[in-house]
Amino acid sequence: QVQLVESGGGLVQAGGSLRLSCAASGRTFSTYTMGWCRQAPGKEREFVAAITWSGGRIYYANSVKGRFTISRDNAKNTVYLQMNSLKPEDTAVYICAADALTRLNYYKATDFDSWGQGTQVTVSS
Repeated sequence: QVQLVESGGGLVQAGGSLRLSCAASGRTFSTYTMGWCRQAPGKEREFVAAITWSGGRIYYANSVKGRFTISRDNAKNTVYLQMNSLKPEDTAVYICAADALTRLNYYKATDFDSWGQGTQVTVSS
């Protein structure tokens, strides 16, 4: 299994940007599909983005498409989430996720089987 540690969260004004990082431990990182999910208070965990092991396939939730970019560096065992044009409704705990499989599609939080602790992102209006 892979262990995941997020960093890069914080407080930002609407329209601003943040870059989240997720450092993974484990020699098999490069074989995992990696992703990000988020959970706001009182809401269910929701899918944000996913990237397959080679970076050849990338998936985004409609709510972040065009504003967020997921990427990975297998040499550094790290996955990133660049978030631009942030909105107050993006406020949530952002959680790094991993899937040992490579599915045909990614669109829900339950597609992943390993989780980090999360990092808080707060967007003020």
